[in-house]
Amino acid sequence: MDPSFALETLLTHADLDPEELGIAPPIHQSVNYSAASMEEFDALNDQPRPERYYRRYGNPTQARLERVMAAIEGAESALATASGMGATTTTLLTLLSAGDHVVAQESMYGGTLSLLRDTLPRFDIAATLIDQSDTAAFEKAITARTKLIMIETPSNPLLRLTDIDAVAALARAHSILTFADNTVATPVNQRPLEQGVDLVMHSVTKAVSGHADVQAGVVCGRDELIERIWQAHIQVGSVISPFDAWLALRGLRTMSLRVERQNQCAQAVAEYLALHPAVRVVNYPGLADHPQHDLAKRQMRGYGSLLSFELRGGQKAAERLIPFLRIPVRSPSLGGTRSTLVRPAAMWSNELTAQQLAEAGVPGGLIRFAVGLEHERDLIADLDRGLATLAPAIGR
Repeated sequence: MDPSFALETLLTHADLDPEELGIAPPIHQSVNYSAASMEEFDALNDQPRPERYYRRYGNPTQARLERVMAAIEGAESALATASGMGATTTTLLTLLSAGDHVVAQESMYGGTLSLLRDTLPRFDIAATLIDQSDTAAFEKAITARTKLIMIETPSNPLLRLTDIDAVAALARAHSILTFADNTVATPVNQRPLEQGVDLVMHSVTKAVSGHADVQAGVVCGRDELIERIWQAHIQVGSVISPFDAWLALRGLRTMSLRVERQNQCAQAVAEYLALHPAVRVVNYPGLADHPQHDLAKRQMRGYGSLLSFELRGGQKAAERLIPFLRIPVRSPSLGGTRSTLVRPAAMWSNELTAQQLAEAGVPGGLIRFAVGLEHERDLIADLDRGLATLAPAIGR
């Protein structure tokens, strides 16, 4: 596939097999495959990442998903896994050993923070969490043991940004690998590998598949790195099912259309909330008063479907507002066709303590709003009705 093709073309053509006549890809459900001879079986076993040997090693449907993800991220290779945390955990277990050190962000997905803070130290792997908006803090945190810098930009749920160019250059100068979670931005809005990052992961569960019916992850990067991660993957066993790989492929075909629509809708919702007297703060990089808006314009093509906000009445006001909203469903996850909203402090309470949530800058009253494919007019009208119920409390 010509890498100069636009993303929309790569989404629909990067995995095509000229020998297949069907327009839709098949689902290869088999766990194991046979060979016509012992010589052929031995050859299959000797292949790097065989597609037709044993499902934990690979699968033809999974391989098609990996080809598309590698193409749209501008990577040499990709590895699909059973979840986003499967991709993250397998990557960290591959790249880090006892005695190593990771520099990461205070504001990240709750599962990743829990992995860095609670699980890795059991294996004598230390993590230093810093303010991602302060590029100098990354350099200050580097030690002789640092082997990896992990970033997530924009971060979930505070929508803080990391200067990808600056951090990637810093890491190269110290011979440190970089690993970026690109789930919130999506390849439509941002391609960190083009800016010097070594590895990029996605929770495919979110906007990549886009229909809230798949759980999967993927990590993309150079052949050599993905081969190393695959070797760990076949031991960890975070294996994507063929049907989930097929559903993810199906969702991928329309990702650019969905994300562009969500960019537009989220921008309108964020602008509405920013002007409402009941709202104390809105976190969305597309807003002109976002403290990192200039950086967002420089490194992003669009600003994504995710935003968060706090009400002047804090957690009590958030708990009053959410039941009044009719369109967004009270549910975790993001990037789907239906809008969802949740209080991250409540959602992540089983992974992070109250103190850890406070350290991550996640107050109890923060509302995360993941915009779906509804019309912005209806979402704004719904929010307006709900916020009107708070008027007596704020003296509107």
